Amino acid sequence: MSSADKVLRMLALFTAARPVWSPETAARQAGVSKATGYRYFQSLMEAGLIERIARNRYALGPAIIEFDRQIRQGDPILKTAVPVMDHLLRECGGMAATILLCRLYRARVMCVHAESNRAISISSYERGRPRPLLRGATSKIILAHLPPRMLDALWRERRKEIVASGLGADLDGFKAQLRDIRAAGLCVGHGEVDAGRIGMAAPVFDRDGDIVGSLSVVIADTQATRKTVARLSNLLSAQARRLSWTIQPERVPARPRKTTKAAA
Repeated sequence: MSSADKVLRMLALFTAARPVWSPETAARQAGVSKATGYRYFQSLMEAGLIERIARNRYALGPAIIEFDRQIRQGDPILKTAVPVMDHLLRECGGMAATILLCRLYRARVMCVHAESNRAISISSYERGRPRPLLRGATSKIILAHLPPRMLDALWRERRKEIVASGLGADLDGFKAQLRDIRAAGLCVGHGEVDAGRIGMAAPVFDRDGDIVGSLSVVIADTQATRKTVARLSNLLSAQARRLSWTIQPERVPARPRKTTKAAA
């Protein structure tokens, strides 16, 4: 493992569950010497990624906020998705609803943007909060479009969780359920993450046809008549396709070609 990897590993120790660390404790956790821990903390502090909040106590620093602002302004998927999400929210009419844009992040699903028509969202998903990969329509529609090698690895590493979540008793059953979700083009979940909520999710692809995330609508189950779910599901599928087609990566300007004089 390179020094850069070790520094990043130490930065990853700062979580919502444990937001404050000392260099000594972080060094023990990361498996490096105390002197190395202090050196890594100094590098992270100089970069603004952590800051000292008390004697020998450090938390995430202001550079994280700056990076978040840059993502909000520059992420091409997010910039394209916001108008689509606003349109879906308007289509929900007066019913309480939340629209979610989520991305695959490590072995979980990360909410990158949420739009709600209520002061308090009816969904527990919020920007920057990782959510389970094996529960909920938002996650399952992403899971269903992962390449086979990733599904094989997931089965080896998390077989008990997959069985417990009802996604199949063996690898063949697991892949069969995901194949059905993939064929449907949409996933609907009932209270799998938030009790009393129905989530509808459609996949979002890049220009190469690879899964990049999901677009979801969450409503209260008390408002979810069969007709309402069908209408919103159709709208959601159409808007997810629209989003997939309009995602454009930022193009790097081509370098001008060198011209050579023709031989006389």
